[in-house]
Amino acid sequence: MVTDRGAQIQRGDVADIRIADGPPSIRSENARLSGYVYVDIRNVDLQSAVKAMQQAVAAKVTLPPGYSITWSGQFEYLERAEAKLRTVIPVTLVVIFVLLFLTFNSAADALLLMSTVPFALVGGFGFIWILGHAVSVATSVGFIALTGVAAEFGVVMLLYLKGALNRRLELGEPLDEATLLEAIREGAVLRVRPKAMTVAVVLAGLIPIMVGHGAGSEVMQRIAAPVVGGMVTAPILSMFVIPAAWLLLQRRRVARSRDARFSHAVPSSAKVPSTETGEV
Repeated sequence: MVTDRGAQIQRGDVADIRIADGPPSIRSENARLSGYVYVDIRNVDLQSAVKAMQQAVAAKVTLPPGYSITWSGQFEYLERAEAKLRTVIPVTLVVIFVLLFLTFNSAADALLLMSTVPFALVGGFGFIWILGHAVSVATSVGFIALTGVAAEFGVVMLLYLKGALNRRLELGEPLDEATLLEAIREGAVLRVRPKAMTVAVVLAGLIPIMVGHGAGSEVMQRIAAPVVGGMVTAPILSMFVIPAAWLLLQRRRVARSRDARFSHAVPSSAKVPSTETGEV
């Protein structure tokens, strides 16, 4: 084959060729070119990290016309889960209050138990802080479970206290401070062994989750951690705080009973003896 060497052209004569970095692929979303920046988070909770990055981008990055930034990934899932929890948690609390009211037929007793439940959550928050876990959707689920367990502890304790007081009243003992204190001591002491057994069973079921490894163990540990920590404060709450708070509520009942006995013993129509005439 014969070639004309004069007709050959060098590529450098017709094009500027160089090596430069570029996207490995061209992506689009909603008919718009898009690029992704992946960020791994360590030693900080996801929500705080994303908020810090959003503030930094808003302060230092000026987007040209036609460009936009969207934050996606696990943070997006977290936002959707938090929106659902903002509905689930109030509904759960309302359901617990209604069940307590139906159990005791008393709004005061239901409010008593509801007001003491947050104290039981202190152990859960303390334990996840010790473990270095951040408050997340998984820990929120654990706190919902802990709320139910703490309410159950309070319900059983209150039933024992009421039962001890009613037995004394049925035997003819007067409704006074001494009877009330004896009933509270009896009811609280009867709950020590059943409560210890309940706590032991719960911990026996959750501790293997806390020390286990494998697929899904990190999520399960964050669900179990609030309940494990709450098993320290919830029994203490039901053994000491609830009896003391119930004593304060029942003192009003004792005062009303004492006033009723006094008014029955001294009718309002009775005349007071006169020191001058001796008339009655």
